[in-house]
Amino acid sequence: MTVFTLLLIGAFAGLTTVLFGFGGGFVTVPVIVWADAAVGSDAVMIAVATSALVMVVNAAIATAATPVAVLERLRGRGVLLLLLTLGGLCGAVVATAVPAAVVSWGFVAYLAVTIVDVSVRPGFFSRATQDGSPRGTVRIPSSFGLPIGAVASLLGVGGSVMTVPLLRRSGLPMSEATALANPLTLAISLPASLAFMVLPHAAPVHAPFLSVGIVDIGAAALLLAGSIPVIVLLRRRPLPIPESVHAGTYLALLLTVLGAMIASLW
Repeated sequence: MTVFTLLLIGAFAGLTTVLFGFGGGFVTVPVIVWADAAVGSDAVMIAVATSALVMVVNAAIATAATPVAVLERLRGRGVLLLLLTLGGLCGAVVATAVPAAVVSWGFVAYLAVTIVDVSVRPGFFSRATQDGSPRGTVRIPSSFGLPIGAVASLLGVGGSVMTVPLLRRSGLPMSEATALANPLTLAISLPASLAFMVLPHAAPVHAPFLSVGIVDIGAAALLLAGSIPVIVLLRRRPLPIPESVHAGTYLALLLTVLGAMIASLW
């Protein structure tokens, strides 16, 4: 895969980070699977590990640029963030020990379940009615933190795929749900990326520039070179998107990445 292609996809990852809270990892897993196809089935392990690093940087920049009033929604949710962090670490450890096929098809299966969930269950396309909690409260149970973090880092789906639907059902608009997905993604991806760098794994990394552990630093750097300017620009000049269009595009992206991942595995 050419340098220009990775830069272009990085720019798209930056766009999805700001607009959908994906952090970039969710988008880049199928891309890196293609880029490292020479290593065979282990390419997905390299993709998941590399995407974790991309998510750390993108989510950190997006979080830093998020209005304080939005981040205040997470006040008092320290236990949730701690369990997301622990889950992210556990998922990465498991990922280094399971067969690549488990991660590949687990990624596909989880996306498929999520697509059905947001399409069928109420609360995603129309904001959930309040149940007595203060408006805008992040009603993700703290106990969900460990499994969310573990699944997100194990499969490389990113925190947003799991948290945005939950945040929407907390009654938040898409703009706030996707913005809050970035700090949650950061909590998951930081320990995961460190684990992927230091833990041993049999996957051979054929990185043209540099690799650390099973992280393809060269691919990550090119993706970040494309994504960071887009994140900075869109945080300074946000795009007004109607609520229904925002939610519909989120679902369309899930479908697109699902198709791309299936295509990369055949």
